Amino acid sequence: MNLAITGPQWPPIEPPPSRWRFDLRHARPGEDLLTAGGDLWPGTLLAAYRAGAFPMGVGRHGGPPIGWWSPDPRGVLLPGGMHVSRSLARSARRFEIRVNTAFDEVIAACADPRRDGRWITEDVVEAYRQLHLLGWVHSIEAWRDGRLAGGLYGVMIGGLFAGESMFHRESDASKVALLGLVERFLHGGRIIDVQWQTPHLASLGVIAIPREEYLERLARALTLPAEPL
Repeated sequence: MNLAITGPQWPPIEPPPSRWRFDLRHARPGEDLLTAGGDLWPGTLLAAYRAGAFPMGVGRHGGPPIGWWSPDPRGVLLPGGMHVSRSLARSARRFEIRVNTAFDEVIAACADPRRDGRWITEDVVEAYRQLHLLGWVHSIEAWRDGRLAGGLYGVMIGGLFAGESMFHRESDASKVALLGLVERFLHGGRIIDVQWQTPHLASLGVIAIPREEYLERLARALTLPAEPL
């Protein structure tokens, strides 16, 4: 796959610290929702991801209040773990992978209100756009014939890539975007966090690990140097 690289600030800019603290030491095993409230400022979002949590509104279609989640077990993709079928390998040859060339279009497609299970609100879009401009959030895009066919976006901190959402307009386009991310990012002690293991993600190699193991892997991943995608 060919790769075109453009993008936001590099290295990322550290925002002012959050006034909120995230401490998962007393999280109950098997319970995914930690608490509700707080804000979506850049410093708060980074503090959450570094602690092992992420935001998603608990109201209708992701509406307020903000929920802070840490699934137990946690869905992750580890180095060497992605399953690339023959059909996916063939599909990959049809697309060009680009990074951060159409972030606004990617997140808008992920937030399309016509999608089932939608949860990405206007406030979430704006919050992650701010983190994108600071250099912490990235879009991985699958293009064909000059058209955005699919993609994903997520937060990258050191050796963690926390995937938030993906979409496709053509068959296999989102899978190819994930493969592009794996090829560029997933090596050594790095991890791709996908939050929950679904049957679809399991077919691609995502496994479910206990929260305790996830936090251990996260701590190691956060010590790794950040590398541009």
